[in-house]
Amino acid sequence: MSRVQASDGLPLYAEAHGRGVPVVFSCGFATTCENFRPQVEPLVAAGARVVLWDYRGHGRSGVPADPAAYSIGQVVDDLGRVLDWAAPGRPAVVGGLSLGGLVSLHFTLAHPERVRGLLLLDSGPGFKNPEAAARWQAQVERTAELLETRGMEALLQGPAAATAIGRRPELPAARAAAAAIAVQDPRAVAEFGRRVAGPAPPVIDDLGRIEAPALVLVGEEDEAYRRAADVMAARLPKASKVVLAGAGHISNIEDAEAFNAAVIRFLGELGALP
Repeated sequence: MSRVQASDGLPLYAEAHGRGVPVVFSCGFATTCENFRPQVEPLVAAGARVVLWDYRGHGRSGVPADPAAYSIGQVVDDLGRVLDWAAPGRPAVVGGLSLGGLVSLHFTLAHPERVRGLLLLDSGPGFKNPEAAARWQAQVERTAELLETRGMEALLQGPAAATAIGRRPELPAARAAAAAIAVQDPRAVAEFGRRVAGPAPPVIDDLGRIEAPALVLVGEEDEAYRRAADVMAARLPKASKVVLAGAGHISNIEDAEAFNAAVIRFLGELGALP
């Protein structure tokens, strides 16, 4: 584990495990790198270098004093700093779940030379339609208000828990993810939502420019992202799609075995494993 310094001096929490081609996972909004703990040991055993990190205002990363320090551009730059620390000068497989996938797409478009492959996990390319974008921002605002008024625990006690830790809260990985989510600063996570997750620009019209091979993975029962997965798989020039039977939005926890097998298979086809 380490503290990586962002361009504005903010400390970012990051950790790297194993050797080989770096595979960096970015989380969904309001969650932490603990959500990807089930991926570490299997991917390291397969020969990858697994990199986890927390967004600014999330997990064990610093909380900016200035609200203007939250932006999608800054988050993309933060991801680059984490890669500079974990695998300097080496192309990486970048990916993430939900918002993490969109962050990875923005990073790939900004730095195509740094990306060997993409993992787009229960994610989407953002909302081009103004009405859909407005609905998404309204949903993020409701979440932000919930966090500010009732704290992080409220996120884990209502319907939103299914999109934070999955639909099997009894699993050890889900419990660990919930514990990490619960101790975050709710005001910081709310600010991140309003300034990053909510207004993040769509990249749907730019997908055709991405040359890196991509794995588009979605849970069979993740209704909110099934259509987005279809769109990305159709528009990305080198995409393969996997649908995990019976899984919801947090497919990497709900069915970690099948999820890990799909990712390892993709990395093998990419030539990223020994």
